Amino acid sequence: MTVARAARTGAVLLAGVLLLTACGSGSSGTSAGGTGKEPITLTVDLFGSFGYKQAGLYEKYEKLNPGITIKETDTEDEADYWKALQTRLAGGGGLADVQGIEVGRISSVVQRQSDKFEDLGAFGAKKLEKDFAEGKWSAATTADGRILGLGTDVGPEALCYRSDLLEKAGLPTDRDELAEKWSTWDGYLDLGRQYKKKAPKGSRWIDSVGSLYSIMTGQEEERYYDSSGELIHTSNPAVKKAWDTAVDAAEDGLSAELDQWSPEWNQAFSSGSFATIPCPSWMLSYIKGQVGEKGAGTWDVAKLPEGAGNWGGSYLSVPKGAKHPKEAFELVKWLTAEEQQAELFTEQGLFPSNLGAIDRVRKYEDPYFSRAPIGEIFGAAAEQAPVQVLGVHDGDIHQQFTNALSEVEKKGTPSMRAWDNAVKGVDNVLG
Repeated sequence: MTVARAARTGAVLLAGVLLLTACGSGSSGTSAGGTGKEPITLTVDLFGSFGYKQAGLYEKYEKLNPGITIKETDTEDEADYWKALQTRLAGGGGLADVQGIEVGRISSVVQRQSDKFEDLGAFGAKKLEKDFAEGKWSAATTADGRILGLGTDVGPEALCYRSDLLEKAGLPTDRDELAEKWSTWDGYLDLGRQYKKKAPKGSRWIDSVGSLYSIMTGQEEERYYDSSGELIHTSNPAVKKAWDTAVDAAEDGLSAELDQWSPEWNQAFSSGSFATIPCPSWMLSYIKGQVGEKGAGTWDVAKLPEGAGNWGGSYLSVPKGAKHPKEAFELVKWLTAEEQQAELFTEQGLFPSNLGAIDRVRKYEDPYFSRAPIGEIFGAAAEQAPVQVLGVHDGDIHQQFTNALSEVEKKGTPSMRAWDNAVKGVDNVLG
């Protein structure tokens, strides 16, 4: 089945380009229109944890631009957020001045919904192109040159782990030694089986098999679409390998069987319900938010098995329904500039897509995560990760597969039956 052209997104196109000298887009006060004008409230609608509020960036922007107030709304689950955004875009009401777009949705925005978003080029965004990796920039740009979003973070992958729990189970805790022992996914599962034998009561190796599947498919250039736009979700051996590995983890009892973004999952970060979690860089912020200062020094970060990958990353866009589009663009430009993206990484762990910010954070070590060299770990992953082919329904297809894996994990559904359920779910999504 041939579908609309799949976009070769730039969520991870940092290899090579990172070696260039990049100019930041600046971080001084903007001409957002706050001083000497009527007070303005800019609304920002996001999902997950972008970290702006936590890092104090909204407060800083308001001080730089008197008369502007920023109000953020946030939905934890991106799938719920996207569904609500589609409803608002269709009805033309209830839209924020700034809307977050997950990288798995950007092809849909560019190819099917470009008329519903402002062309940021009309506000001067073209001047910022040199500040971003080429692929990250081009993924949000239409064939006729309209710029529909500016890149925030990317999602280079690693593994986060509770060193205190591993120590109790008699396993190594040194990040380099662990990276060597789990250099393959089979090695990772083998360590999980060892952990299970001596794990603290109520603790499992991994949070969910869906997260294992997600991070493995993030290592692939092609997962659900090929470069011509052809759907390959049922024939791609990389998808089948990730599926089978996740099924093995479920059947061996290595998973805590937690739904990501659920209240139970949130509590498990501090309760010790799992010892390791597939960890794109944005997960660092989430862990800090859920565990708090009491968790400092108990978590660590190590390299991923079998090479680099990318999971997630986002854009900030201005919808046509924005009340203050020009001021919204100025805020988006400031939030995605070099200094702010570098600060978000050091404060929240969100790895930058701005080239100047990437250079700033290369040597950063995070004291919360046992002084792990996260600038080096995630920087290398970002450079080495493949440029993924993501089509218009990429996020929807992925959700069907992770939903089906949850059936295996929680209900004991046989693997092949669950696979068939995933395929049927994809057929329903595609219509």
